[in-house]
Amino acid sequence: MTTYAPFAPVSPSVESFASPLDVADALLTLLRDTTTEPRPDTQLEALTLAVAADLPVLLWGEPGIGKTAALTQLAAALDLPLTTVIASVHEPSDFSGLPVVGDDPAEQGVPMAPPDWAVRLVRAGRGLLFLDELSTAPPAVQAALLRLVLERRIGTLQLPPEVRIVAAANPRSSAADGWELSPPLANRFVHLRWTHDHEVVVRGLGGTWPRATLPRLDPERLPEAVDHARRAVCGLLAARPKLVHQLPSSESRRGGAWPSPRSWEMTLRLIAFATASGVSRDVLSLLVRGTVGDGPGLELLASLDRMELPDPEVLLADPAGAVLPERGDLRQAVLDGVVAAVRGRPEKSRWDAAWALLVRALETGAPDLVVVPATTLASLRQRDWDVPAEIEQLAGVVTLSRRADEAASRAAAATKVRR
Repeated sequence: MTTYAPFAPVSPSVESFASPLDVADALLTLLRDTTTEPRPDTQLEALTLAVAADLPVLLWGEPGIGKTAALTQLAAALDLPLTTVIASVHEPSDFSGLPVVGDDPAEQGVPMAPPDWAVRLVRAGRGLLFLDELSTAPPAVQAALLRLVLERRIGTLQLPPEVRIVAAANPRSSAADGWELSPPLANRFVHLRWTHDHEVVVRGLGGTWPRATLPRLDPERLPEAVDHARRAVCGLLAARPKLVHQLPSSESRRGGAWPSPRSWEMTLRLIAFATASGVSRDVLSLLVRGTVGDGPGLELLASLDRMELPDPEVLLADPAGAVLPERGDLRQAVLDGVVAAVRGRPEKSRWDAAWALLVRALETGAPDLVVVPATTLASLRQRDWDVPAEIEQLAGVVTLSRRADEAASRAAAATKVRR
């Protein structure tokens, strides 16, 4: 059983209390006195990476799940002034600017004055703008937010580059008088599902929360990261052109993540930052699926896996020292690629090397993965090629697989007859 040692705040001296309210305030201060610790947290890592990439993030979660607390802690950890704006209690003019009539409107026009919170952000030169309760903002307010979220402009005021934007929303079913997000506004955000972790909550209530830190980017990997991200996104869209833009048919899905040229550009940036910082696949998965949606996001992740597979020619050059992927689907793809390479340039030495590689796969992984590549490779044999000794080690696996397939076929046929 895990035990937690609560963070122990320092008690004030008795002489400092002048009234009962002072005592109450002292107790409240002790309750608010917490600390942080380095702790793996996938969703917090995804949030900080998107913030580092200067992309607007929208946290989706049920009421009371800790979205606001997470943003407060993030601002404190990054030493950024936090400006909270409740979108639903503002008018559209609060985001598009308030018209101010000057001395000669016909000559000078009517400027749009920004609200005070925007002026404070500009004066600070940096900060974290938190747009809370976004799903309770009516359509007119959502329309006014488009320019703020995308261009960082409010009226005639341009927010500084070091201002980051994070929003939070409750699902419509649990929001107070909630609305679905408009497709143009939804497509400007990286959508992250914010859930609670039992251990994080228990340890946090004990006084110790996870520490939010920006990802460490490796300066030497920046060009490689950009090239990797461009090849991944462009390679997928070249093969799947229908994924470039897919506006969902249902209203609820339009208010979430879906693919468009804008969201693919955001995805490319996230892949580059993830590559340069070396974050886990789980973090990248949250970000990619939260930008272009689950379906296109999973296709992109699969494409990234294929990009990282070893070159078949390298494996054929040194089958004894080959390192094959652990995951079954990736190992199967590697073996199929090796057989395809031999088919493209059939030579006796390459054919023999492919058999040696299949034996290595048999010794280090699931036997059933070599059945199809072995059968295909055997069909590539030319008449003057001697059968290598490695085939004997694979013959039993292939024969057993064929017998299993035949038994399954007979069982299915018998079942069909009984029906």
